[in-house]
Amino acid sequence: MKAISALQIREAFVLGKVSAQEITEYFLKRIQKHGKKLGAFLEIFEEKALAKAKELDIKRGKKQPLGKLAAIPIAVKDNIHIQGERTSCASKFLANYIAPFSSTAVRLLAEEDAIFIAKTNMDEFAMGSSTETSAFFPCRNPWNLNCSPGGSSGGSAAAVAARLVPIALGSDTGGSVRQPAAFCGIVGFKPTYGRVSRYGLVAFGSSFDQIGPLTTNTMDTALIMEILGHPCQKDATSIDLIPESYHLREDCKGLTIGVPWNFLKELQTEVAQNFQTAIEQLKSLGATIIDIDLDFLKYGIATYYILSTAEASTNLARFDGIRYGIRYRDSKTLEDVYDLSREEGFGKEVKKRIMLGTYVLSSGFKDAYYKKAQKVRTLILKNYEQAFEKCDLIAMPTASTSAFALSSIQDPLQMYLQDIFTVTANLAGLPAISLPSGFDKDNKPLALQLIGPQMHDVNVVQYAHAYEKAAGFSNHISPFFNNE
Repeated sequence: MKAISALQIREAFVLGKVSAQEITEYFLKRIQKHGKKLGAFLEIFEEKALAKAKELDIKRGKKQPLGKLAAIPIAVKDNIHIQGERTSCASKFLANYIAPFSSTAVRLLAEEDAIFIAKTNMDEFAMGSSTETSAFFPCRNPWNLNCSPGGSSGGSAAAVAARLVPIALGSDTGGSVRQPAAFCGIVGFKPTYGRVSRYGLVAFGSSFDQIGPLTTNTMDTALIMEILGHPCQKDATSIDLIPESYHLREDCKGLTIGVPWNFLKELQTEVAQNFQTAIEQLKSLGATIIDIDLDFLKYGIATYYILSTAEASTNLARFDGIRYGIRYRDSKTLEDVYDLSREEGFGKEVKKRIMLGTYVLSSGFKDAYYKKAQKVRTLILKNYEQAFEKCDLIAMPTASTSAFALSSIQDPLQMYLQDIFTVTANLAGLPAISLPSGFDKDNKPLALQLIGPQMHDVNVVQYAHAYEKAAGFSNHISPFFNNE
């Protein structure tokens, strides 16, 4: 069952070839066997998952209508609310926080009979690119257990790549779905900003965050996006459009793809060769490749880390030890409650970003940093708009390297540069997808990224499917997790 898609699992269930209980028990067994060494999960919902499976078996037996996700186990990143379950954001601060409501994304999936099976590990408050900043334990890459799965949605990516779940939800603030998908050799999709409701997602950077799926293939991505793409009245940034139908295709005829060759001139040899091979594959499918100017992207990292940390410092101000989360026990004054609760509850990376964000918003530096970064963000958006006048999609590698060894990057700047090819899609609110495109000499996955104009989510997934079918990397499973 691990080798088939979520769509095929549902079909087998609907046709009566397998029960929902058998499906759920199969994946729970894999989680029990492999989960601990991978570090991908923070909570397992065994009892509730089996109860839901039993309900679905009864529902099928009565010949009642079944949802689009009937009997498909799904894991959820631990910054997305499931009512009655812990939402810790992999932080000590929220280790005792139980979500009082479900996110819109979870509600929409539940309405289609999904089985929520686990909450996944992540970088604390989604701040990181390696899932090493989790307050509980690091997550490991299924292809090399000594390496990072990427971040911040590393737990979701690792769980899907190891085939412990067919589908997982992540959140993408600067590449946090796509970069771990690239490191783990699976598909990760960041929708257009506002296409998926953020209601019930714990905010890191409110103008950047977007919930997106991690799957083994683009057909499952399309399935999830048809469900998640509903407008939401509880989210002021939600786009008021009805869900789109993701009809997939197997060629790229008539498609023009722009490649910013000058921006990519310093790629590592293996990454450059892999990317060139992917471009040739797209050509063989009928795509026309042109050179485009996206040199403004070199300002992406600086712009992103000024703006995102500013938003983070504002969003995380609510964690004060008063309303929810931990409270320092020996506090003697109200100021002690604020200061000592945050000192005890937040990890180093979160504190670092709060301090940086507070600094760039301070009265003496707001004009020099924050306001200037907002202007550069507008220029990056215009740069993309000019590029899309010449092409339909843009192609880049997802990451500048394959998965790096855990604890190997100690310089914060080098860690931030892991997002160099992903952050600008968030700055501009664009849909972008990461697809497995091969392996390096150490058998670690490499990935291709396709970026589209705003609201062209369907086109991005359609042509991604064409590449995926031709390249043939979506069915590869790590040999460490290829047994039952």
